[in-house]
Amino acid sequence: MTRQTQSAETANSKPVLRLEGIVKTFPGVRALDGVSFDVVPGEVHALMGENGAGKSTLMKVLGGIYQPDEGRILVGEQAVVMTSPLQAKSKGIVFIHQELSLANELTVAENVYLGELPRKSFGRVDWQKLYAQTNEILAKLKVGFNAKTRVGDLSIANQQMVEIARALTVDAKAVIFDEPTASLTDAEKVVLFDVIADLQAQGVGIIYISHRMEEIFKITDRISVLRDGQYRGTLVTDQTNEDEVTQLMIGRKLDLSRNASHHELGKVAIEVRGLSCGGLFQDVSFEVREGEVLGFYGLVGAGRTEIAETLFGLREPTAGQILVRGEEVHIHSPSDAIARGISLVPEDRKEQGLVLTMSCRDNMTLPQVEDLKAGPFVAEGAEIAIFDKYRDSLDIRTPGWRQLVGNLSGGNQQKIVIGKWLSMHPSVLIVDEPTRGIDVGSKAVIHELIRDLAAQGYAVIVISSEMPEVLHVSDRIAAMYSGKLMRTFSSEEVSEDGLIQAISGLSSDKVAA
Repeated sequence: MTRQTQSAETANSKPVLRLEGIVKTFPGVRALDGVSFDVVPGEVHALMGENGAGKSTLMKVLGGIYQPDEGRILVGEQAVVMTSPLQAKSKGIVFIHQELSLANELTVAENVYLGELPRKSFGRVDWQKLYAQTNEILAKLKVGFNAKTRVGDLSIANQQMVEIARALTVDAKAVIFDEPTASLTDAEKVVLFDVIADLQAQGVGIIYISHRMEEIFKITDRISVLRDGQYRGTLVTDQTNEDEVTQLMIGRKLDLSRNASHHELGKVAIEVRGLSCGGLFQDVSFEVREGEVLGFYGLVGAGRTEIAETLFGLREPTAGQILVRGEEVHIHSPSDAIARGISLVPEDRKEQGLVLTMSCRDNMTLPQVEDLKAGPFVAEGAEIAIFDKYRDSLDIRTPGWRQLVGNLSGGNQQKIVIGKWLSMHPSVLIVDEPTRGIDVGSKAVIHELIRDLAAQGYAVIVISSEMPEVLHVSDRIAAMYSGKLMRTFSSEEVSEDGLIQAISGLSSDKVAA
């Protein structure tokens, strides 16, 4: 079935799931203001909006985590009151969350059927049936592990595939995918999209939440947009474009033109000569000047993150030199890196960059708590002053320093991490996947922030899997393939074709020296 045919059928199909006039208010905030949404059999319906637009709240209402103040939920033609995710699943509504919710010590099979293990007489688990059913599902997903594999031994990408396997255990009417490709390789994305196509063919309705425009336009039939807790409209995917969707999401056009610096570059802030780290990357050489953004681009596993972790002291190099302001340094730990003026904003801000149950202030000042002590106690006034400075300069949207970081939008969480490291006054700032899981409006803000930091004299290294991003923010781009730096492009000579060739190992001319 073509997507054009699917879109035509969508208009004439009765929804398998419908939310009508949903209102949800929290103290001081109207998170959802009369939102309506539906999904019909066999369609992929995208739900889009900036972080904080109300997408997560709407899905929590659907999953029974929140009860709506007004409005109703209908499964088929039947109005239902959802009281828990388990009840939603019993109605055929299945969630696949961006944030993994797996038990690492259990097997894949135990996670897939958690709470619903097949039983024999006297309540004993039917292990043979459990493993057989799980392996049947895993075969559909074309993964390289089996039912008996311990989940904690899997990569993040494969753990995401376990989450997806859970959805295939029930007779689903609607499946909600929340940023499902955030941790997947390109090959795994193809498998995921095949799974979604199979679900469509079975008449399952798919709600697809993602910030990735290329995916939205590749696999969806309709796009509904939320902004500021309100429904802003539904577009037929084949009859719209990225500009129209973006304007509906944020109410303005975005400047995604290629970067061109308008300031003088300073001295070389950091230089790497022939750096290697086991089998992760080999003989990598580059330099970054004050006021410059060097972008690293490549496929998952190319060695980009591992280079950053080595510069920050999380990995020991096996060969090569690191020079900071012309002086060779030996970095064995993050504290060594910080002392040399190197800071790292990690790829996974929630797992590696933040303590979600702590306040904005405490997260901001965490690396320098010892320096802020007045006797045995931390000087609260000094902490608040640091938070206030970077809240204002980075435009962090939060009611105050006491707000828990876990309650902020993805864009504001990322600003907290950046502010934390800027408060240490680094000369080199490494930012790994700066806009992962962040909406298109917040992406533009983060991009502008990176350019502003360079203009202030910081040497910035940006690692990104998104070509438009690396083209937009970088002065030069280092293309990685299989642990090797294939080529470094200037902003004047770079092209999309050239980048794709380099990260595919097809181009070895002008190898960076």
